Amino acid sequence: MNRLAGVWIDHKKAVIVSASEGRITTRTVQSDVDAHPHYGGQQDGGGEKKYEERRRQSLARYYDEVLAHLGEPEALLIFGPGEAKLEFKERLGRSGTPSQLTVETAGRLTDPQIVAKVKGHFAIFVAGDL
Repeated sequence: MNRLAGVWIDHKKAVIVSASEGRITTRTVQSDVDAHPHYGGQQDGGGEKKYEERRRQSLARYYDEVLAHLGEPEALLIFGPGEAKLEFKERLGRSGTPSQLTVETAGRLTDPQIVAKVKGHFAIFVAGDL
């Protein structure tokens, strides 16, 4: 089975596009990671350190959930606007990297734009595209 996948990811959500046996499927995974607060003035560091640890744990759970939905594709495109794509790639490396892996920077995209980018990257045509 030749399974191809693309993941657009940031710290708020991931859109997973899978192509297998002539079918394209999409799935969105929402993150529960809070926005980064801004600490000012004199801090003892306790509040920020606790926040950073909770954030790190939340991101780990989020990336693991994305990996669970992703499965084990033969080829994978990871793209997105910020650091999340690189953090996800690192997390992916711990569980086994696909034989073909591409990481690209991409801005905020709509779901149809994400699907189009994955299809274009892998040159996928399905019935109804012609």
